Formats: sequence, structure tokens, C-alpha cells
Amino acid sequence: MKVTGVAAPFLPLCQRLLPSRLAGLSMTLLKATALEIVILAGHLLLYPSGITQEHREPLPEPPAPEDATQLPTEAKPPVVLLHGFIDNRSVFVLLRRSLAQHGRRQVESLNYSPLTCDIRTAAELLGRHIEEICERTGSREVDIVGHSLGGLIARYYVQRLGGDLRVRTLVTLGTPHSGTAVVPLANAHPIVRQMRPGSPVIEELARPAPGCRTHFVSFWSDLDHLMEPLETACVDHPDLIAQNVQVSGIGHLALPVHPAVATGIRQALDTPLPKTPAANRTGAHASPHAGGLTVA
Repeated sequence: MKVTGVAAPFLPLCQRLLPSRLAGLSMTLLKATALEIVILAGHLLLYPSGITQEHREPLPEPPAPEDATQLPTEAKPPVVLLHGFIDNRSVFVLLRRSLAQHGRRQVESLNYSPLTCDIRTAAELLGRHIEEICERTGSREVDIVGHSLGGLIARYYVQRLGGDLRVRTLVTLGTPHSGTAVVPLANAHPIVRQMRPGSPVIEELARPAPGCRTHFVSFWSDLDHLMEPLETACVDHPDLIAQNVQVSGIGHLALPVHPAVATGIRQALDTPLPKTPAANRTGAHASPHAGGLTVA
């Protein structure tokens, strides 16, 4: 899928001033930056609508099959959407619509407080939310999609707090799994310090996690301005069943918004998992370049 038209007025000038190869790279970066600005503007307009927790209505009964002899299909687990730093559930408006249109009857967005200062505490709260969701929906497990910091909170819950018993698949979007060194001045915030390489939280996530049941799928972008280095958004752990998907042509803010990424997320959530993942763990660890998605 291509993103076109956002930088058309600048194309002739850049092509004259830059070598063709460099001009191509610059055009991709320029389009991605322009798209980030557009998304940011739109998100600022939507932000007030996502400040409060969403109202959760009772799960509707599925329609009766036309053929009474047809065997019922296995219900898909609820999907929990978890936003990033200084954000809220409004970032997932388009993604949750896409999931709902493709058969996900239960999609919930959780807000954690913008005053959250500790990933461990946020992960504990996430665990309580998920227990409530499972009790309310009758589901044994959930899927999670986490953007940026949200993915790190979800991973801590899965890997360090026993959440792999509840989380079937964890999809992360631009999450600093190994810590990010971008914007040193942001270190004044405690949770930013926890997202730095070598922080106690990042070191905890690097510890052994034998038998972890959750399947990880990490989408990382080659134009993500908040990941330093870029590959920090990949899951790199020998004990985890992980797939890393490189996204080319968009930035950090576009990851939870772009329709091509939404398609990739749906595919990741709908992919059947092995019944006994622990028995198939050997060789399941993926390299940072296990898959690719071009959006440019």
C-alpha cells in the first residue's frame, strides 16, 4: 500500500538538488514526516474523546447459524488495546474499527493514568483489568495490541507477572523492547528512565523466561524517530516465541493508524498457534528481519 500526494509540490525541487538514490530516500522520509504531522493533528482533535475510560456494554449474543447442523466456530478471544506514553485510547479509533469489521466482537481499549511513573505498577493494573475482562466475557485468554510504552507494559505483565497464562498473542507497535536512547532531556520523567537501555526494567525483561506461552509479534519501522537504535523495537530474547515485522515508509505515530499495519495486525492475531508452544520452542525465535511490510 502506498502513501502518496503528501509531498508532491516538493518532488521536482528535491529531484534536481539531490542524487537519485538520496532523493528517493529523502522523498520517503519527507512523506513519512508529513504523514506524522497530519496524524498528530488529527489525534490532537480526537484526544479529548479518549480521556475517560470507555463504557463497556454487555457482549451481544452471536447470530444463530442459518444451518442448525453447522458446527459452531471457536470464538476469538477479546482484543485489548493499550496506548503509549502521554496518550489515551483515542489513538486506536481506526484500528478497533478495522478489527470489529473483520470479526472481532470484543475489542476494548484501556487507559492508564498519564501520571503513571512505574511500568511494574502499570503492568499489575493491566493484569487486574485482564482478569476482569476474562470474567466478564467468559474467555480464558485475550490478545493484546500495545503501542510504544503500552507494548512494554504488556510485555512486563506477560513475562514477569505470569500474564502468559492469560495472553495468547501480544502485538507490539514501535515498542522499545531493549530501551531507547532518544531525547535525553526526557529523563526527568521516571517512566522515560525505565525505557532507557540498561534500566532495571529492561534488564528484568532480558532475564530468562523459560516456558513463556505468549506469542510475540513486533512491528518496527525503519523511520521511527523515537526508537534509538531502530532495532530496539524488535523482540530479541531466546526464550520467547517472537516474530519481528519491519515496516518501511511510515513513522512512530502512523503504526497504530495505517491500514496496511492494521491488516498485518489482523493477520498476526488470526494466525493459528501451536497447541503446545513449549514443545515447539526450539528455533521459534525470530531475527530482527523475519518479515517485512512496505508502506511507501
